[in-house]
Amino acid sequence: MDKQFLAGGGELGERMRAMDWSATALGPTTSWPPTLKMALNLCLNTQIPTAIYWGPELRLLYNDAWAPIAGEKHPWALGRRAREVWADIWHVIESQLTNVLTSGEGFSVKDQMLPMQRGGRVQNTRWDYDFTPLFDQAGAEVLGIFNQGNETTARLNAERALRASEERREYALSAVNSIGTWDWDVVNDRITSDARFARLYGVDPELAAKGSSVKDFFSGIHPDDLPRVREAIDHALKTGERFTEEYRLTQADGSLRWVSAQGRCTLAPDGTPLRFPGISIDISDRVEAENALRASEERFQAIVNSIDQMIWSTRPDGYHDYYNQRWYDFTGVPEGSTDGEEWNGMFHPDDQDRAWAVWEHCLQTGEPYHIEYRLRHRSGNYRWVLGRAQPVRDDQGAITRWFGTCTDIQEIVDAREVLARSREELERAVEERTAALMQAEEELRQAQKMEAVGQLTGGIAHDFNNMLAVILGGLNLLERRLKRGETDVERYIEAARDSANKAAALTHRLLAFSRRQPLSPEVIDPNRMVAGMSEILTRTIGEQIVVETVLAAGLWKTHADAVQLEQAVLNLAVNARDAMAEGGQLTIETANAHLDDAYAQENATKPGQYVLIALTDTGSGMSEEVLAKAFDPFFTTKAVGKGTGLGLSQVFGFVRQSGGHVKIYSEIGQGTTIKIYLPRYYGEETANRPSSVTETVPRGMSEDVVLVVEDDERVRAFSVEALSELGYTVLQAPNGAAGLKIIEERDDIDLLFTDVVMPGMTGGELAKLALQRRPGLKVLFTTGFTRNAIVHNGVLDPGTHLIQKPFSIEQLAVKIRDVLDPIEAAAAG
Repeated sequence: MDKQFLAGGGELGERMRAMDWSATALGPTTSWPPTLKMALNLCLNTQIPTAIYWGPELRLLYNDAWAPIAGEKHPWALGRRAREVWADIWHVIESQLTNVLTSGEGFSVKDQMLPMQRGGRVQNTRWDYDFTPLFDQAGAEVLGIFNQGNETTARLNAERALRASEERREYALSAVNSIGTWDWDVVNDRITSDARFARLYGVDPELAAKGSSVKDFFSGIHPDDLPRVREAIDHALKTGERFTEEYRLTQADGSLRWVSAQGRCTLAPDGTPLRFPGISIDISDRVEAENALRASEERFQAIVNSIDQMIWSTRPDGYHDYYNQRWYDFTGVPEGSTDGEEWNGMFHPDDQDRAWAVWEHCLQTGEPYHIEYRLRHRSGNYRWVLGRAQPVRDDQGAITRWFGTCTDIQEIVDAREVLARSREELERAVEERTAALMQAEEELRQAQKMEAVGQLTGGIAHDFNNMLAVILGGLNLLERRLKRGETDVERYIEAARDSANKAAALTHRLLAFSRRQPLSPEVIDPNRMVAGMSEILTRTIGEQIVVETVLAAGLWKTHADAVQLEQAVLNLAVNARDAMAEGGQLTIETANAHLDDAYAQENATKPGQYVLIALTDTGSGMSEEVLAKAFDPFFTTKAVGKGTGLGLSQVFGFVRQSGGHVKIYSEIGQGTTIKIYLPRYYGEETANRPSSVTETVPRGMSEDVVLVVEDDERVRAFSVEALSELGYTVLQAPNGAAGLKIIEERDDIDLLFTDVVMPGMTGGELAKLALQRRPGLKVLFTTGFTRNAIVHNGVLDPGTHLIQKPFSIEQLAVKIRDVLDPIEAAAAG
């Protein structure tokens, strides 16, 4: 398609370019003949309503100016057959179009009546239009018709209305005496007039009807206007030109009336004036309105030129056509030089595009105009002004005009900048003060931390020293008795073992409190767990305490470390026992619970669904002061030697590490309720066994080969001897590299038992390399503190087995079999 074809053309050009013409009788545009292309370019690029009827079917093409002629048929009519588009007037135009096609002669008509279908009814319309034939390049065949035309219905209706109005006016003038008429016989100097005319000029109506002298009528004209009126009358008498004057008449009561007198003198062939007829119209109301309007305009100008703001006004399309004097005083430009769109050139170059965009938006939407920009002052400098405007609307809501103001706000902007600088200085001072306060707060927090560490260290030192004193004392006595050959040393061994176990338990509690103990979470049925603990609870708290369980039906599952949860329940039961020295009742209750947003925010936890395990005793209760410190490490109300003060701290640390929440409710003399909330588990995994307690110590077999990797020589020696004692074949290595070498050399190793924290290669790294070489190798880790080597977010990595130091031979025996025989262990559970 050449570049000029279908170029431009407004909306119809766009529609023609977008239309798939190959689906029509006209075919693709690439096949359209030159005559059609030339005619269509002329059609689309003229402002005259133009259409083209093309081909045997007279397919319709038209421009934007012609589109209103199609009315509600646009844009459907584009490309349609003339017979379809003009079905309502086809009986009129068919013969006209056919004649042009067959004869090759143009056709033109004026005020043609066409009964067109509009708005659901037939309306008689009138049109001026012509049909011009479009020939092929050889000029032999008519290929189409070029049509231009305009509707004349409105013009003809207006002309008819005007004629009717003039007829009514003439009838009114002849029938009503409200307008005075005169007929001056110049030759005889006699004027005859109607009564209205006579009364206006202060002449007796009866005398005026018969005829009166001109001087009688001149006497009523105001003296200041009389010379001008006489001069105009004399000129009309000499030239025969139309006489038109407005002047004042003095009435009998002294009031003034304004009249507009019009007439024409008839002259004889020699120029002698013969007759001078005319009318006089009372225009007092109009003059009064004009005077009032003039006074109002003067007041308006006085007001708008007296205020500080620059005032402007525009037409509905935004064309500026009025500015008050303040605008010209401020800008110093000549009057009228900023009319239209020239005002934008007065703005700072950086503000022009922004101001124009805002103004265009307001014109399109009718929203109030509000903007700040820099306006060129008469001094040549730019000053900040505030521009505002509001639209004025008619009763139908259409905008009829815009009124706006420009206010010089340079001083305000300067003050803003000063204020901004002051604010920046203030913010800087606040930041410096805040930094100082944060530093002081950090120093205070550090001091409090050191105080807490001191308290914690003191408590640990006290308890560990007591335990070490028993261990060391027992070992010394054991050594002395054995040297003397005495064998009655069981009580010293028992005392040392008991203190060592207490030290291990204290270490575990410290890790639980600090949330550093590695957890092995599993799916737990809290009802089964509580029911399975009944025997151990009874043995632990004694028969003087009645244990009652209230287990909820339909209880949800939870996901937590079963051993730690059992230990937490046991710790709380022991605390409850200690609070009921004279006996009482301990109630263990389970339930489904929901913590809402308000409770969660108040208690620093997450809202949602939880499983509740609550322990309620009938003991002595706690005061508010004790409640406030209940979870603090080494805080206890028990007598010296009766408690470490870590029981509740351990429970708190475990529950928090498990994503849960723990709450204490207590009153002096009424007892205590401790509620453990653990997150609900939504999966389908089967719940755990009722209890982790085991009664037997499983042994190994000589064909089970265990590789022990431990950097501490004494701990390694103990582990090797313990495993040998349990019946296993044991290999050993002092570090990860040596252990890996043994694994590479031997293929009969069943279990790698390795420390986690070792210099050089860690236990986790060793296990990863070992499993790459021996995919089926079982691994058991041991550690006193994991440092995230195999633990992430406080939870063991999936499939990881761990036994914490220190451990007994019995604990090691059970754990080894759990790792080597997972299927059998699960079945036994």
